[in-house]
Amino acid sequence: MKITRFCPAKVNLFLEVCGKRPDGYHELATLFAKINFGDTLTVDAEEAPQTEITLTLTGPVGGMLKADETNLACRAARAFLEHFKLSARIDMTLDKHTPTGAGLGGGSSDAAGVMLALCEIFNKDKNELLPAAARLGADVPLFMYEDTFLKGEGIGEKLTPVPAPGPLPWLVLAYPNTVVPTKGVFARLKLPDQQTVLTNRSNLDKLITDLRCASSLAGWKHLLFNRLEECVVPFTNSVRNVLLDLRKTNTDAVLMSGSGSTVFALVETEKDAKNLVRKLQNQERTVFFTTFHRSLTNENYGNKDTSYGRGSPESVCERDV
Repeated sequence: MKITRFCPAKVNLFLEVCGKRPDGYHELATLFAKINFGDTLTVDAEEAPQTEITLTLTGPVGGMLKADETNLACRAARAFLEHFKLSARIDMTLDKHTPTGAGLGGGSSDAAGVMLALCEIFNKDKNELLPAAARLGADVPLFMYEDTFLKGEGIGEKLTPVPAPGPLPWLVLAYPNTVVPTKGVFARLKLPDQQTVLTNRSNLDKLITDLRCASSLAGWKHLLFNRLEECVVPFTNSVRNVLLDLRKTNTDAVLMSGSGSTVFALVETEKDAKNLVRKLQNQERTVFFTTFHRSLTNENYGNKDTSYGRGSPESVCERDV
C-alpha cells in the first residue's frame, strides 16, 4: 500500500527557556505553529519475512542529506516496526524542501510523517507511538498531531493543542543559507531568572488566549518572543542581517524561529507578504511567503461535532479570558 503525505515545517511564535534538567536537556515554554511549507513523503510498505528499508531523496535539499539508516526518516520507520514487532518492506521517497539547521523542524516532521503513514498502512493507533516519537527527537511528537498550533512544555514533548479560529496573518520566511547547530546555541545560553520566566510564561498564556479569541495580529504581535535570539543573532552575521533588514521594512512582528537560522515576519495581507519578499530577496538568502497550515480539525473548529467538542470560539474566549 502506498501513502503520500505532506510534512509541514514549523515556526515558534514564542520560546522561553525555563531551566536546565539534570539530564542536560532544557525545560521550555513554547508555542509551535505549523506552516504550509515543507516536504512531501511517499511511503510504500507491506509486511515481509525480513525487514528492508530504503529511502530515496529528491528536491532542492535532498542532495545535502544521507539516505541511510542515520536519516531520521529511516530511524522512524525502524522505530515503528520495533514498537509493533513487525517486519516489512518499506520504500520511501522524500521530496525535500525544508533546509536543515534552520529552526523549522524539517527532519522531525519527516519522521512523524513516516510514522503516520505506516500507521495508516498497517492500521495502527498513532497515539501508541508518541513515546517512541519523543525518543527520536523532542519536536517529533509535535508533528504527530493534526493541530496547527500547540503549546509545548517539558523539552517540547508535552503538547497542548491551541484552537485558533482565525483569521490568521501571512508569513514571510527568510532563510539566510546558514546552518546554526542547536548544540552551540544552547552552549551560549544564560538562563533567565525565575521572575523573568514567570513573566514570560504569563505572556505566552496571553498570546494563546488572543489566538483562541481570534484577536487581530495588532493585538498580539508584541507578545512574540524567542529567548534563543540572544544566543544566535550577535554571533551569526547572516541571521543578524536578515533580522535587521526585516525590521527596516516597518514590519515589527519579526522573530527568529527555534534555534535559528530562519527569521520570519507576520503580515496582514498577501499583498504585504509579496512586497516584503521582493524587498528582501537577494543571493545571500532564500525568501518566500506562506500561510499557517490548517488541518481539517482546525477548519472545522466551532462545529459541535468536531473532536474538540468545546462549542463556538466565542464560548471558549469567554471562559479563558
